[in-house]
Amino acid sequence: MFKFKHENLETNAGILLVATMLAISVGGLVEIAPLFMIDSTMEKVDGVRPYTPLEQRGRDIFVREGCYTCHSQMIRPFRDEQLRYGHYSLASESKYDHPFQWGSKRTGPDLARVGGKYSNEWHVQHLIKPTSVVPESVMPNYPWLLSTPLDYADVGDRMRALRTTGVPYSANAEEYKANVEKFGEAVAKTLHIPDAQKNLVAQAQEGNYDGDRTNVTEMDALVAYLQVLGTMVDFRQYKPEDLVKYR
Repeated sequence: MFKFKHENLETNAGILLVATMLAISVGGLVEIAPLFMIDSTMEKVDGVRPYTPLEQRGRDIFVREGCYTCHSQMIRPFRDEQLRYGHYSLASESKYDHPFQWGSKRTGPDLARVGGKYSNEWHVQHLIKPTSVVPESVMPNYPWLLSTPLDYADVGDRMRALRTTGVPYSANAEEYKANVEKFGEAVAKTLHIPDAQKNLVAQAQEGNYDGDRTNVTEMDALVAYLQVLGTMVDFRQYKPEDLVKYR
């Protein structure tokens, strides 16, 4: 009578292959099958919108500089995390993020709700020389962001690329009207691709993120992006039981 031993797995490639496929299949079913038994895995909350052209270019710089290697953007539903960072992250808050910035590596703090926590001036100083505002910081300096003009000539193309992934940037009158109904006219204007460059400059001048309205720098874009993180959903409108069923 055949008696299974762990040694059989280690010495027989065929048995190891079959066992591996079986383990993957069972694990996949456990993960995927429950999703077909519920109506939705996405919380229904108001306020979540695609990034404006300036915020999106700031996000591009965030990714370019590798900020995600030290800063996650996912607050877990644990008491200690919520006490430090705020409400746990919702899937719907990242539905327009490509690629999303979740993760677990935290050499620096989580940035999911850093928007509005500090002033524009603080962010500028922090990016130029982090230790000037956080003495124990190990973050590198990024002083060139303040003197480097933002290249936004291709911002429309970048938005069209994201549109192919499902981000509802509008390219024609019909899509613009749909965005007006979904997000309101003020937001819909910022999502209209033909006006992307004009809207980017207008937001940079109005927000004055780098402290200089005479030009648009990479610092403008990155600070605009940081200042919007975690600010789209007003959690005062929701009870915990409204959201916990999606966890």
